[in-house]
Amino acid sequence: MSRLPIRRLLSPLGLSRALRQGPSGGLRIRFSVAFAGVAALVAVLVGGLGYDSAASMIRRDRTSDFVDSLNSLKSSVQGASLTPYTFLPNKGNFNDLRDSLIQSGDIGLQVLGSDGQVLDSANTDLLPVSAEDVSYAKMRTAGHSHNVLEVTKGGHYRVVTVSLGGGRGAIQLSQLLSDTDQLLQALLHRIAELAGAVVLLAGASGWWLAGRITRRLVSLTSAAEHVASTGQLDVDVPRRGTDEIGRLGRAFDDMLGRLARSKDDQRRLVQDAGHELRTPLTSLRTNIAALPRLDQLPPESRDGLLEDLATETRELTVLVNELVELAADRREAEEPTEVDLNALAERVADLARRRTGREIVVVARPFVVTGRPQALQRALTNLVENAAKFATGDSQILLTVDSGRVAVLDRGPGIDEADLDRVFNRFYRATRARSLPGSGLGLSIVREVAESHGGRVFAHNRPGGGAEIGFTLRTDPVEPVPGGTPPGKAAGKATAKATAKATARADRKGLTTRRPSNRTKG
Repeated sequence: MSRLPIRRLLSPLGLSRALRQGPSGGLRIRFSVAFAGVAALVAVLVGGLGYDSAASMIRRDRTSDFVDSLNSLKSSVQGASLTPYTFLPNKGNFNDLRDSLIQSGDIGLQVLGSDGQVLDSANTDLLPVSAEDVSYAKMRTAGHSHNVLEVTKGGHYRVVTVSLGGGRGAIQLSQLLSDTDQLLQALLHRIAELAGAVVLLAGASGWWLAGRITRRLVSLTSAAEHVASTGQLDVDVPRRGTDEIGRLGRAFDDMLGRLARSKDDQRRLVQDAGHELRTPLTSLRTNIAALPRLDQLPPESRDGLLEDLATETRELTVLVNELVELAADRREAEEPTEVDLNALAERVADLARRRTGREIVVVARPFVVTGRPQALQRALTNLVENAAKFATGDSQILLTVDSGRVAVLDRGPGIDEADLDRVFNRFYRATRARSLPGSGLGLSIVREVAESHGGRVFAHNRPGGGAEIGFTLRTDPVEPVPGGTPPGKAAGKATAKATAKATARADRKGLTTRRPSNRTKG
């Protein structure tokens, strides 16, 4: 398409063919036509104004020369009794008058006798003599004149007949207009040719410039069409440039990167889910295969089989629910709103007390953040349930909220140092924790919730045994209270003091004597 001649491109057939060939040809043709149209408009305006100015100037100059010669002739015939022979060649000094009248190359002179006969002519074709011209030749008064436009086989003339008076004849002063018309016609042709050349040059420049401008856009379009037709996301996308096309390329490349990462996450989720589902499904198949012989089993084995079935069913239900929530990602559809972390922590703790029967202490002060309440409640619930799963005996669980920092502290076996950096990975469970209940997704959901709120997760062992697991949230700056401590700092100090007191009470009960040992997330 880009190799077609310019004339073919600007023809109707070339335009329709280029427009049918897609965005590249269409854009380039539109640029070319736009440039050519603007150039044509400018050329017509400038050329028209230039031609009009030049034509007016030329006609004005020619008219001025003719009027000067006519005035000179009238003043001469009115000031003296001149005869036609005065204007004939070789008649003494009066030849100076004849020469002065026709000194301009386009002014001619024709001398008429008393009867209107032509006695002589200079710088002009033989002009026709009308009855009116004869009457002026016989006129008694000198200096009278009349204007006519004469067309002869030799050209186009402006003619003024001036009477000599006394019936002695007349002088016809003429100016050839054909030369002026030819000059202006040649000027018009030259302007038209120049305008045509400017239009063609503008069209070619628009074609070339459009090719350079749309080159990256064509590449971006090809990449988008390739992704749409094949589904492959690993395509080269032009990212160079700081203009809109460069920004579009970078945005499209980032979008493809996000899609590729999302696709990889989905693939890993399916692979991990398949791996995690094999264990409970295998156990269920084994137990179900033994159900036909249930009456033949001892009471202890029968009770263990039924309990195992119930346990595996619950674990499978929990795992499927977690997978559905991760796959659907319903938290993203929740609109952010103001959330009171203290009230949310109290609600989560109350629900966990009823489910687990454990003592859960909330240490917090009112603190409001902007977030998705259901997602934050799920994150806190997962933290508390994870702590309740590993807390030993009837040890106390602390849920603290400190200015956007949420933490759950327990007195369980703690976390292996090698597992501290991996407890928030999806489906990660240490070998020693395989026998414990859990899907391996709870803390990974906590991480996703924290990161979606601009925060991060943390996990470390507590001195004296147990673990502290939690997350932080991005919070807006709090205006300081005049004459007092900023609310964030006050809440932090109060929470720290309350946490220390609650820990001291638990230590006095003898519940903090265990050392860290093997423990992973559930």
